[in-house]
Amino acid sequence: MLPRANRLTDGADYRAVVRRGARCSGAHAVAYSVTHASDGETRFGFIVSKQVGSAVVRNTVRRRLKAICAEALPQLAPGAQVVIRALPRSADAPYRDLRDDVSRCLRRVAA
Repeated sequence: MLPRANRLTDGADYRAVVRRGARCSGAHAVAYSVTHASDGETRFGFIVSKQVGSAVVRNTVRRRLKAICAEALPQLAPGAQVVIRALPRSADAPYRDLRDDVSRCLRRVAA
């Protein structure tokens, strides 16, 4: 589980990362990242729209994304802010494919 300190909660932070961040597209998700000079916590935000599926499907995708980001947390630079937007294909993707796709994007944008 991703600790509360590692989550983006403010809408302004989401908008700033999506507008100004480096972008990486995959088959199942799009990752945006901004790295600040401060040594604060690495924080993640997730966007899972209704296009992905019903509430049950969206929550399942969100939980999978949180688990993937919790695994990748030690490898990311301190102070990074990352927003991951799930694409509709993520609903049917096996966990392994989703993990590979998101991990590749995290290496590219948050390195």
